[in-house]
Amino acid sequence: MTEISDSTIWIVIAGMAIGSFALRFVFIGFVGDRTMPPWMLRHLRYTAVAILPALVVPLVVWPRATDGEFNLPRISAALVTLAVGYWSKNVIAAIFSGAATLAGLTALMG
Repeated sequence: MTEISDSTIWIVIAGMAIGSFALRFVFIGFVGDRTMPPWMLRHLRYTAVAILPALVVPLVVWPRATDGEFNLPRISAALVTLAVGYWSKNVIAAIFSGAATLAGLTALMG
């Protein structure tokens, strides 16, 4: 494995901090006091809904814990979470039902 120097790590951290600040400042600093058009507000409303699946899907489809092999408990838990969330519109119920499914199937399948 290649050694990464401390200065390289700090440069990357500083660059990420500056980039993150700049991205937020564009919306808050430049646009914060202006009224946004309805089409932009509609798109921004779905940002959080799009980010969560983007974070979770790789963990379900290609789980590192199983070296990328298909894992029935993970897929089942994801589907149960999706179904309960869709029908109940309750995030807590969806999370707990998915967690219970994952724990139960993992215990059964050993």
